[in-house]
Amino acid sequence: MKPREDPVPVHHDDSWGPLPPRSAFSLLIRFVLTVLLLPLWWALIVVIFLGFIAFGIVAEILTVIPGFEKGFLGLIDKFGDSVKVWPAWCVTLPELRHEGDAAFYRARVDKRIAAWTAKELAAQKAKKAPPPGPHDIPVREYRGVGAGYVVEAARARDWELSHDRHSDPLRVVRLRRLPVTD
Repeated sequence: MKPREDPVPVHHDDSWGPLPPRSAFSLLIRFVLTVLLLPLWWALIVVIFLGFIAFGIVAEILTVIPGFEKGFLGLIDKFGDSVKVWPAWCVTLPELRHEGDAAFYRARVDKRIAAWTAKELAAQKAKKAPPPGPHDIPVREYRGVGAGYVVEAARARDWELSHDRHSDPLRVVRLRRLPVTD
């Protein structure tokens, strides 16, 4: 796929640039806490999810109440949207080893966008609906290159910032695929 002809920088705000590297001591502390607390976090998520299922089975009787089922499903959706599998406080081993390495983060972003593009093109070729979007790239994927690089790399593959759900360059970049014109 040929890159787009307009390599104009997308954003000039400092928040769209690379984030400053974190101190090695801070990263090491976060990594140790991640190793100790992340399994407990995942276990808590599983227990709460199983609690929802158990309550849903018992609450089947309450579905005669108008709106109960819709409210319960809304609660589960809010839980799923607000609880992250990889919380912002955790630091993985690759992040610990490659803090401040722009090439590492550039490769991460490019790999993620390439995978989404391949899925979109495969769906288009098979004449199926594309995967639902917008597609989020969390800050842990691009902190060494900045959100501006994510947008520029995405534009080169016919992606753009999502207009439905806005991006926060210090937390997440949300992308959507440009409509395909035949």
